[in-house]
Amino acid sequence: MTVPLSILDLSPISDGSDAPTALRNTIDLAQRAEQWGYRRFWIAEHHFVGVASSAPAVLIGQIAAATNTIHVGAAAVQLSHTTAAAVVESFGMLDAFYPGRIDLGLGRGQRRDTGFKPKPPSAKKDRPPRQWREVDGVVIPLPFDLRGLLDTERVMATMEILQQPEAVSPDFADQLGDILAMLDGTYKAGDFDVHAVPGERSGLRPWIFGSTRGQSARLAGTYGLPFVASYHITPATALEAVEAYRDTFVPSATLQEPYVVVSADVVVAEDSATAKHLAAGYGQWVYSIRTGVGAVPYPRPGDSRPLTDEQLPVVKDRLETQFVGDPDEVAERLSALQRLSGADELVVTSVTHDHRDRLRSHELLARRWGIGT
Repeated sequence: MTVPLSILDLSPISDGSDAPTALRNTIDLAQRAEQWGYRRFWIAEHHFVGVASSAPAVLIGQIAAATNTIHVGAAAVQLSHTTAAAVVESFGMLDAFYPGRIDLGLGRGQRRDTGFKPKPPSAKKDRPPRQWREVDGVVIPLPFDLRGLLDTERVMATMEILQQPEAVSPDFADQLGDILAMLDGTYKAGDFDVHAVPGERSGLRPWIFGSTRGQSARLAGTYGLPFVASYHITPATALEAVEAYRDTFVPSATLQEPYVVVSADVVVAEDSATAKHLAAGYGQWVYSIRTGVGAVPYPRPGDSRPLTDEQLPVVKDRLETQFVGDPDEVAERLSALQRLSGADELVVTSVTHDHRDRLRSHELLARRWGIGT
């Protein structure tokens, strides 16, 4: 295979386990990923759900301390829940300890001032059936509006906790501009120079994460920054996001040409039947996240209930675009995704109930992809 592979991890909490164990498993996976030849190890930011990656900067420091060469980063810092100064100073500190190894991933995050209204529960039953198309072996679902699921009373209530009372998140473009100015030493507060220490002139390069052809993709292109398209979260629009990024790309001191990373959800085992068994709990787990009830601990394969006719449409796009199979099957689908998107790098995430199965999934894929030494 021709492009590098990286890993995205959420520190998933399995049924019967706990957060400390999940965090230790993440450290273990990162150490092995370095041995297996993965280029980067990204940490997702999630709050109040069944994963332990709620404070990426803290976890990144632990991972970097336990490894030697692999890049470690946030995928991504949710700017709607923090400030530009906090981001630059915390990641500047990480870069001071581990120079050249820290990747600063930035995402818009969900904002409580979106203006969208929660849909009543009865509306979920009336969704039309989704349609699909397949291009070069890659499933592309038609766009599916998740706003009615994400803008629930529960989600809005948790957002209140993540932000200061009465706070209104700045526009993503403004926050990104502030971060870039702080990093290059040109930031001003009114008429006064302000210097972020540590952080200023640290060499950190923001990576922009996005899932549609909207603001994130276009800002990444305008500023000449690398872009990560979240196919594993929003497969219907991720490739459009890549197109928008390339259309707006302007060469910068950071990049002379666009650099695209595309994500995929994978479960790899020695044979396809075993892989499908290990992935059996995925649908219920994703459903619990998307409907705002809080991610349940990842279920044991034999304990997963079949999705109901009402539940299935909510997660069908994720089920159809999860790459599950033996090493050859998954590598073939990943290769098709890379060709279709023109990605310069792929990032994979793999969630199973048993940590050993997750390790094995990444090890088998690395061996088949040919990234190891």
